Amino acid sequence: MNNTHSAPKGARTPWQVTRSVWYAMFMREALSRTMGDRMGWFWMIFEPVAFTVVMVGIRAFLPTDGLIQNADFIPWLLSGLMGFFLVREGMMRGMGAINANRALFAYRQVHPIDPVLVRVFLEGSLRSFIFIMFIVGGYLVSIDLYPDNALMSMFAWLSLWCLGLSLGLVMSVAATLVPEVSKIVNVVSLPLLIISGAMLPLNQLPHWLLGYLMLNPIPHGLETLREGFFSGYNPVYGTSMIYFWINTVSLLCLGLLMQLRFFQRLKAK
Repeated sequence: MNNTHSAPKGARTPWQVTRSVWYAMFMREALSRTMGDRMGWFWMIFEPVAFTVVMVGIRAFLPTDGLIQNADFIPWLLSGLMGFFLVREGMMRGMGAINANRALFAYRQVHPIDPVLVRVFLEGSLRSFIFIMFIVGGYLVSIDLYPDNALMSMFAWLSLWCLGLSLGLVMSVAATLVPEVSKIVNVVSLPLLIISGAMLPLNQLPHWLLGYLMLNPIPHGLETLREGFFSGYNPVYGTSMIYFWINTVSLLCLGLLMQLRFFQRLKAK
């Protein structure tokens, strides 16, 4: 018996259409990100290297011995910076994705959420590749950057990736509807780097201040990432991946709801 409700022969399913849209946008973004600017690769690698060199230089003049127990300073710092950049760039790239791809919305198959997902996936892939390059480069210069617990490190890395995606979804809607939001996010990104514990250990701060800083989910992911890199490392008091994922899932749901609620405004703005 013929099924009269089946799709016409040769017609693509919605999933096939979506997959084709994502692939085309991914290739477009990848070429633009890596080849559109001759210095693109340089800046992606130079940023964490520059931060690491500066902080190592500061450490040479300050009595920081004993601040970080059971972990070498350079790998500790590099893992924190790379984890933070993964979240920050996911948020920043996602925030500008809708306006940057507005011309593509003339095609009904392309929705405002598509460029956000593609951009965050591409950024995470590039950051993961760069992190692997640092691990291999550290091995060549006799700096041990290989994680002691690879599974925990991978879990924390993917968790931070998801947090960047959730923030990117929320900020993509907020910044598109209210352009001033992007300026505010740019201003707070540097203080966020400091208070997230990416550059300096948080466990030396007063307990009352640490309690407020740990409301930020990023330190929870960074400390878990470091715990996977260094066996015997004691993460900052209060680190909890349950709390991290409660925030991540909440932001993810909020971002998806905002995409649905303001779908027409995002596509027509």
